[in-house]
Amino acid sequence: MSNPQQLRYSKEHEWLSVAEEGVSTVGITEHAANALGDVVFVQLPAVGDTVTAGETCGELESTKSVSDLYSPVTGEVVAANQDVVDDPSLVNSAPFEGGWLFKVKIDGEPDDLLSSDEYTAFTAG
Repeated sequence: MSNPQQLRYSKEHEWLSVAEEGVSTVGITEHAANALGDVVFVQLPAVGDTVTAGETCGELESTKSVSDLYSPVTGEVVAANQDVVDDPSLVNSAPFEGGWLFKVKIDGEPDDLLSSDEYTAFTAG
């Protein structure tokens, strides 16, 4: 399992892209997708919602369980991926590409996210 080097990671197993013009993309990691099993339902925050770092902002339901989705950063949601709402299996098949969840205009700089190597060590422990 590889975690792309250019992303940052939360201990709740979300990834965050490098901000482009203040906007970052959020998804769940391959580790989380594998732990969940087959995702069958995705509830995302709505465009215009404010999300808070470390707070619940949606949910993912799999054949095994229902898991909360946490925002790795604070900011305003500027896009939600309708493709994963329509086809939740994208979260499993392409967690770092087509299975992204939402885009957020970041308010401030996140300071508690992990690098790829730190996240890999965290999930190995």
